[in-house]
Formats: sequence, structure tokens, C-alpha cells
Amino acid sequence: MSQAVKCLVLSAFGLFLIAVPLAQAPSPTDGQSDRPTQAEIAATFRASVDLVTTDVIVRDSRGQFVSDLGVEDFEVLEDGVPQEVASLVLIHGGRAFNMQAPPAAPVQEGIILPTARPVNDMAGRIFVFFVDDLHFTFRDTARVRDLLKRMRKNLVHEGDMFGIVSTGPSSLSVQLTYNLKVLDDAIERIAGDGLRPADIMLQQEGPNGPQELRYRAHVAFKTAYDLVTNLEAVRDRRKALLYMSSGYDFNPFELTRVGKERERLRNYLDDDFGNGIYNPFQEDAFRGRRDPGMEGRQFADTDLAMELVELTRAANRANATMYTIDPRGLTAGMDIDEEIEMADWGVYVRKTQDSLRTLAQLTGGIAVVNTNNFNDAFERIDAETSDYYVLGYYSTNPDPLRRTRRLEVNVNREDMEVRSRTSYSIALPNRSQ
Repeated sequence: MSQAVKCLVLSAFGLFLIAVPLAQAPSPTDGQSDRPTQAEIAATFRASVDLVTTDVIVRDSRGQFVSDLGVEDFEVLEDGVPQEVASLVLIHGGRAFNMQAPPAAPVQEGIILPTARPVNDMAGRIFVFFVDDLHFTFRDTARVRDLLKRMRKNLVHEGDMFGIVSTGPSSLSVQLTYNLKVLDDAIERIAGDGLRPADIMLQQEGPNGPQELRYRAHVAFKTAYDLVTNLEAVRDRRKALLYMSSGYDFNPFELTRVGKERERLRNYLDDDFGNGIYNPFQEDAFRGRRDPGMEGRQFADTDLAMELVELTRAANRANATMYTIDPRGLTAGMDIDEEIEMADWGVYVRKTQDSLRTLAQLTGGIAVVNTNNFNDAFERIDAETSDYYVLGYYSTNPDPLRRTRRLEVNVNREDMEVRSRTSYSIALPNRSQ
């Protein structure tokens, strides 16, 4: 899947990265110390960094986009340290207004777009429909197709490029294109292959928990990671990942699973020993004992949680916003044919929705969860990808080993809601990101 995703981005754009040698630090002359001065350190660093850019959405107390901000209205903090705004572009109604051009970047990149690109005044966006068919059931297929058709009709406009990728048997890997017919054909091939709650509940436990469940989560995170990593090569266009999934809980229905196992073994003991006076599966029997599989499950859960966080870091490096969409809609309760403890079900729904909220919030997007009002959500996504600022600065932090930097953008006006990515990461020296 990694190679397919890479081809989706690179072949669609025909990207050619222009390698420009970095400036060499001056060699010490006779009589000079070998130790570089602070000015030399700063110059060397400045020559090897890119302009850090982030999309910023600013709304007033009524929820309306604020379009009259200037450079002086923004405050940018990296790890709490103020940064000088080097560039500012306003995208309003899909049109670009260059309010402050950045100084010449030391590392230049060129992008060659397809010759079929429509010629208009629109600052075309990039939408990638990420269909996590491993994490919604077949019964949700019709709803997923309907939601994607609505987004295709109301969200994708002239000048926008889009692609679609799936995690499972739908086998979707559509290159970025302007051709809506390609998207229509792909939507008709979507079919959910997620596990039903009862299937998850009855998964065979082992030292690493429900293996199938964890494998599916790993595939989803890895596919999305490869996708946003390759989107990093695309500059100067709003990038939105429309993430369709029912979310993730790495070890759900533990109470129900244990309860069923206790019931099965209790019946066995009653049948074989007659009175069932001794029952090792009573609550008291577990006091002071360790679950031999608990440590393995915790380590497995931690690994997947780290993958989820790393995915958000990759999206932030690419300045790609994730909009997560739960096709289940308003989740009132479980199906009548599911034999699951209500306490388990409530925790399961909360965890799956929280995982989608995390992906969205850490990348400056929104999570469309526990609601049937999808149209309003799509209108908001459309507005956020049409009205925003692109703010750029050169970091003053000369430490290339501090890869992940906290990012905070503020506006010096009252009652403003400001949303942007919360961090970004740089590559290690002599390594790709």
C-alpha cells in the first residue's frame, strides 16, 4: 500500500524537486578560532531550513470568518518563543491574496502540475478521501457511499484536485485528478469489511490481545501515514484528508469477553463437580492475581497509540488537515442482536469517537462524530478549506535534533477563535522526514 500511495501523489503531480546545494560555512582563516561564532551558527542554520507554513482559520464570536487581518495581528509561538511572521497569504472565497511575500527561501522547490489543470482564479484545493473500510461494517456501506456522493457534489469545486484511497478490500488507490467520473466509479466499489461488535467480542485472546483488531488498526494508520508523508511534497495548496472511519478501540469489550468466559467455565465446573462450590472465576478468586496477558495487551495498545500520534505528526509536517467522519452517525445504542454488556458498549463508542477527535484536533480539523447532521458539517469543511490564512516563518531554533516543535498561533483581537496545527516536525540531519 505504501508504494501505491506514493504513486498517487507523485505521479499525479509530476513533482520534480530541485536540489539546491546548501550554503557552506566559511572556512577559518589563519589566526581565527575553529569555533564558529553565533552569527555563523545562525547563518548556517538559516541556509538549511525551509519556511515553516501553517494554515490558520480565524472566526469571530458569531462563527464568521475574519478576512481583514494583517501581519501585525498575528502572534506565532514555537515552543513558547515568539517568531517573526515572514509571509502571509489570505485565501478568501477560494481566491488568493498575497499580503506579505516571504524572503527568498534558501531551498527552492518546483512543482509541475498536470497540463489539464483548469485555468481560473481559484486557489484549488486538494481533497483525499480516505476510506477506512476495515473499520466500518458492511451494513454501513450504503451510508458511506451516500456520504461520499454528498461530499463529491457539495464539497469538490472547479479547480480542486482529489484522490481516494482505501485500507481494505475495496482496493481503492485513485491518483489525484480533476476527473469526477473517476471518483464516481470508485465510490461504487466501496464495501465495508469491519468486524461486527459481537465478532470483536469473541476474538481469541492471546499475549497481545485480539490480534486481528490490532492488525487492522496498524494497516489503517500505516496507510494514512504513507499518504500524508507523500503529500508533504505538495506546496501552496490547501490539503484536506477526509477520513471516513468508525474509529479505534484496541481492546474493546473486555468486560463482556471475561464475563462470557467466566460463564462458560462456571457451567463446566457445575456439570463436572456437581455442586459448583469451588469457582475460580468468582470476583474474589482474582484478587492478588495478575492477568498473564495484561502486560502484552498494554504494550500492544501503547504501540498503536504511538502510531496514531505519529500519524498526526506526519500530517502536521505536510500541513494537511484531517477531517474525521464517523459514518455511524448518531450512536444511540447497540443492535438488538449484539450480546454485549452496556457498560462495555458505552466505553467502546466513547473510545472510538475519541480516537477520531484526536486525529482531527491535533491537525487543526474537526471531527464529525455522533451526529446525523452531515450536511452542516460538510458546509463547514467547505468554508474552512475556502477561507483561511497561510502564515509562514523561519524558525529561530538552531537545534536540528529537536524534531517536534509546539506551534501556537494567536490573534491580538478579542473574542476570536483561532485554529491551526498544534505542532510540526523537522527531519533529522542527513535523513528524510
